[in-house]
Amino acid sequence: MLENYIAAAIPMKYGEQMNPELIDQIISGLCDFLLRGKFFALFSFLFGLSFFIQMDNAAKKGKAYGGTFLWRTLILMGIGFLHSCLYRGDILLIYALLAIPLIPFYKASSKILWAAAAFIFMGGPRYLLFSYFKDAPLFVEDALMPESPLSLGYIELLQTGSPQEIFSANAWAGILNKFEFQWGIFSRGYLTFGFFILGLLAGKMTWFKEHQQHKNLFKRGWILGLGLLVLSAVAAALFFMQAGEFEQFDQWTLMFGLSAVDLFNLGLTIIIISLFVLAYTTQKGEKKLAVFAPYGRMALTNYLLQSVLGSFIYYSWGLAWVGTIPSRFSFLMALGLIVIQMALSSWWLKNFRYGPVEWLWRSLTHFKRYPLRFND
Repeated sequence: MLENYIAAAIPMKYGEQMNPELIDQIISGLCDFLLRGKFFALFSFLFGLSFFIQMDNAAKKGKAYGGTFLWRTLILMGIGFLHSCLYRGDILLIYALLAIPLIPFYKASSKILWAAAAFIFMGGPRYLLFSYFKDAPLFVEDALMPESPLSLGYIELLQTGSPQEIFSANAWAGILNKFEFQWGIFSRGYLTFGFFILGLLAGKMTWFKEHQQHKNLFKRGWILGLGLLVLSAVAAALFFMQAGEFEQFDQWTLMFGLSAVDLFNLGLTIIIISLFVLAYTTQKGEKKLAVFAPYGRMALTNYLLQSVLGSFIYYSWGLAWVGTIPSRFSFLMALGLIVIQMALSSWWLKNFRYGPVEWLWRSLTHFKRYPLRFND
């Protein structure tokens, strides 16, 4: 919401309109620090964990689940493509693409998984790409620079374009722009896969299944995360200061700075996970956190619904507020939407077994119509 569902570099003039007052700048800054680049990590981690749970449950029954998971992934890919046409910031398509190479990792040893995760989070893919391509784009020229014609033109399209024009742009140029961000030197796709692997490792090591027994691990975890956060923040500041002013990511110093930012996000993610689990290990904490369970059980439905409502608020076919309203109002709307969705999710799951999109995905996966209502 604070990004106005642009999912692209925001030119300065729109950034100034979105953050005209100090309160807007504070809210946007806190969002950068606490949310952006962290919750994609949490969801990616949980995706890897859920992958392990599905594969492991089938293995315990003597069944191979790889083929079913692949088909389930292809369905998600279709949902992700349709969602990308509405909102080019869609992550489902990327998850589906990355889930396919995740399947053979299920049988990999813990040593291989740790090594793969370390290679990714230390910036291995980024350094290989920069060594070979330097700052040359892989898919779209200047797609990620705020003042590029592509960035300016896209916001103008959101302000005045028809639904068909926006869908068409998102279905092709939007996906190329997404791929540049995911597979280029910003490396979001590689990091996502790294979090998949960490989630898979957490499942193998029963960190969450036996969370009470691993309580000390999570106590050490948030301290480790804090240390990583502080050290990487200092390193990132030093690297970017050394790079000075720049218009392109064309220096090794900037590559090291980007990797330090990734480690900062990893540190904060470890802190969030550890503190959540520590709170959940207490009876009082478990009861309070349970209020979020329905919202989580309908995560896919809620995610897609947010895009429908968000695009209506900001895009031309709705209120057309993109790049025009202060961040404080976007922030309040986001909180209001979450509260409403939490209430709707709680009500829905009192009457239905699954969220509507979750039910559709499950039924298509297994070629059978699962009962939706409790009395079906």
